[in-house]
Amino acid sequence: MTQSHDKPTADTGELRAKVEQTRQDLGETVEALAAKADVKTRAQEKAVAIKGQTATKAAELRGQAVAKATDAAHVLQEKVPDQVKDKAAAATGQVKAAAGQATEVWHDKAPEQVRNRRTAYIAGGAVLAATYVLVRRKRKHGSAL
Repeated sequence: MTQSHDKPTADTGELRAKVEQTRQDLGETVEALAAKADVKTRAQEKAVAIKGQTATKAAELRGQAVAKATDAAHVLQEKVPDQVKDKAAAATGQVKAAAGQATEVWHDKAPEQVRNRRTAYIAGGAVLAATYVLVRRKRKHGSAL
């Protein structure tokens, strides 16, 4: 039983190539398993993907809404009589003019202290109005019982 050393040398080269290929495959497998085990990164990637899909869908729906609103406006304009359109335009002009005049009167006649504390006065007026309504309701419901 004598063995030739020529044949094992060729087999050694093949074995080394197979071992190297197996190492490479094993490394890829380990990387794939590590990627699957990294839940945080996977969740972040999924969140980014969903965010992109959501943005795309929102843009699509917004476009559809704008198109439908535009169509509805055109249909409404076609169906509204010209006389109504003219009256609406005139009323709009009157409201704008009255608002401009009210602003001028406000600046001309309101004392500076009042203008500077406008928000506080408006809030106070709202509170007074709400109190008045509540008192009226209480009296109305109190007398009905």
